[in-house]
Amino acid sequence: MNTDAARTDDYLRDLLAQAGLRATRQRLGLAELIFGHGERHLTAEGLYAEAAKAGLRLSQTTVYNTLHQFTDAGLLREILADPRRIYFDTNVDPHHHFLDEETGDMEDIPTDGVAVSALPTPPPGKTIEGVDVIVRVRRPAQRRC
Repeated sequence: MNTDAARTDDYLRDLLAQAGLRATRQRLGLAELIFGHGERHLTAEGLYAEAAKAGLRLSQTTVYNTLHQFTDAGLLREILADPRRIYFDTNVDPHHHFLDEETGDMEDIPTDGVAVSALPTPPPGKTIEGVDVIVRVRRPAQRRC
């Protein structure tokens, strides 16, 4: 193993340990795909395809379970874009998103880039934990001449 790979492996092992997760082969392989490319948004299906392409032998169930374990541990943020699409975000700090309706690509919007006002009063015994804004975008239709 070269020094960069060893450093990455050590970093990922520490990341999982600090989150209270055992560093299994599957978790380490998926963690490298998830966290080895900077901040990003991904779906379980997309990660499964990346894992298969990288030669990781694991099931779709393992990918789903690992994403949810990482989310529960605070390593990822789950974003429900619509009933059919769940994204996982490596940036767990509060922020909002653009979602390209045509490509499915998601981009961050800084928190100060959106102003939310006049929030409703929460139900009795509840507090507002946060507000997630997803701005849906698409290319304008081309005009025919």
